[in-house]
Amino acid sequence: MTALPQGDGLPDASRPAPDALCLGEVLIDFMPAGPARPGMIGAFDPAPGGAPANVAVGLARLGTRSAFMGRTAADGFGRFLARALTDAGVDVSRLRRVPDAKTPVAFVSLDEEGEREFLFYGEPMAGFSAADLDLDAVAAARLLHSGSIGLIDAAAREASLLAVETARRNGRLVSFDANLRLALWPDRESAERLIRRGIAAASIVKLSDEELEFLTGGADPEAAGRTLWHEGLRLLVVTHGRNGCTFLTADASGSVPGMAVATVDTTGAGDAFVAALLAGILEDVDTAFTPDRLHRICRFANAAGALTTTAPGAIPSLPDRAEVERLLAG
Repeated sequence: MTALPQGDGLPDASRPAPDALCLGEVLIDFMPAGPARPGMIGAFDPAPGGAPANVAVGLARLGTRSAFMGRTAADGFGRFLARALTDAGVDVSRLRRVPDAKTPVAFVSLDEEGEREFLFYGEPMAGFSAADLDLDAVAAARLLHSGSIGLIDAAAREASLLAVETARRNGRLVSFDANLRLALWPDRESAERLIRRGIAAASIVKLSDEELEFLTGGADPEAAGRTLWHEGLRLLVVTHGRNGCTFLTADASGSVPGMAVATVDTTGAGDAFVAALLAGILEDVDTAFTPDRLHRICRFANAAGALTTTAPGAIPSLPDRAEVERLLAG
């Protein structure tokens, strides 16, 4: 099931295997043009987005070879997305662009409490199925990253789980982001059941406070996180927004404080965190899951997430390594 090359058209044999392969949705985020006001709708500016695509870009900007596998339309929006990923240094040879698909979009606004609200149009995975998989690429990458959006549609779910199974069979790391977008699911029970299934197949899991409580009913990251633990899991991280994160391994845990910045827009902050977390792990997998290394990796990831909130949009605001290191040094 090897997809035809898309991107620049070079055959796969001409490319070095990516360190990280990100599988899932890529879409257009329409961001408010100018300052957003709760309850008000104005003009919007397009920005490339989609959590796995954001992570792929975040990894590339941090110096990690990353590739993206997904599906979008062979239209102006699809070309815009492919160009954005390519310009960021992401290998898009496994991004399928097909004429019978519709590029999904999401309008980002603020509700009356000032919290972000996503209004999705179109199927987020754009019809992705097992026919779009390149299992050779999955087997070759050191790490496969995906999220819960790829588990909603039945065909995309079959493909996503097959990719995860292939990565695990080849001894690769599997990263999973719960990325709860409840409005996209048919019901809460399906969301909980399938997100738990994604966690059960992963070696690295990232949850937010909200997602932890949704899945477990508990708010304490140590106690509630342990209820999700399984034998194949090596790391579970719960993010607390500006308050940093908590990490759990099989026999250790730790809390890492956040970084103070002037926040403009939190879109993409979690994806920047995931990208920096995975980049840190891939630097030296043998020592990555020790408490000392995880404290340093999570501090780096907290800084990356914080920097992303200082500018609007997701992909446009993802930092490079020098920006993260400047914040840490300051």
